[in-house]
Amino acid sequence: MIAHSTVLITGASSGIGATYAERFARRGHDLILVARDKARLDTLALRLQQEHGISAEVIQADLTQFGDLERLEKRLREDTRIGILINNAGAAQSGSFIEQSTDSVTRLVTLNTTALVRLASAIAPRLANAGTGAIVNIGSVVGLAPELGMTVYGATKAFVLFLSQGLSLELMPKGVYVQAVLPAATRTEIWERAGIDITTLPEVMEVDDLVDAALVGFDRREPVTIPPLQEAARWETLQASRQALLGGLRQAQVAERYRSIS
Repeated sequence: MIAHSTVLITGASSGIGATYAERFARRGHDLILVARDKARLDTLALRLQQEHGISAEVIQADLTQFGDLERLEKRLREDTRIGILINNAGAAQSGSFIEQSTDSVTRLVTLNTTALVRLASAIAPRLANAGTGAIVNIGSVVGLAPELGMTVYGATKAFVLFLSQGLSLELMPKGVYVQAVLPAATRTEIWERAGIDITTLPEVMEVDDLVDAALVGFDRREPVTIPPLQEAARWETLQASRQALLGGLRQAQVAERYRSIS
């Protein structure tokens, strides 16, 4: 099913999402493009249909709004043509945690985590039952690095990585591929929308390069793809260290260092 299935892409009006749409259209997949900006979606859909002879449907939706989210979930549960979900919609924001308003933090968490997990939850049972399909979740290397100072954004992206890894362990034996993609700074509109000057960043990857690399990982069925990581062995070392740490946990016994207040 995955070779000829329809691909649903959130945050598809620009940047990473629009580039995924272009790449999957080239591969002959029909598309469902989701974002708030219907005019841009319509323009993209028309171009991809004309250039690649595929079908491209547009769904205008704000994934921080429950009604829009619920409508999309229903589509994912019921439309058996959809075999690939690209969970790309997301946002960032500038400022430190104490400078960000509670409402803005809530919107960020809703879009980056709640919407993403609800959409995955809507499609996963159907894909597992069919024994095929894929879920791609766009995370960030910021989720590995609290030192970068983007506390809430980084926390949401750490959630995306953990969720993806857990889903991979659950769903891969059922025939469903789950990929977490971890970009570093990429030249998209997310920075301007967040009030961050992209020219202040020392290195920025082009979005075409990011998506093309992510699709190499997709074709290889990597559980985690980190396009800017030059030495893959470093990720493997981190994973091995994490497993070793888990092996050192003894749930019934307090560690010796906590047995005394001195």
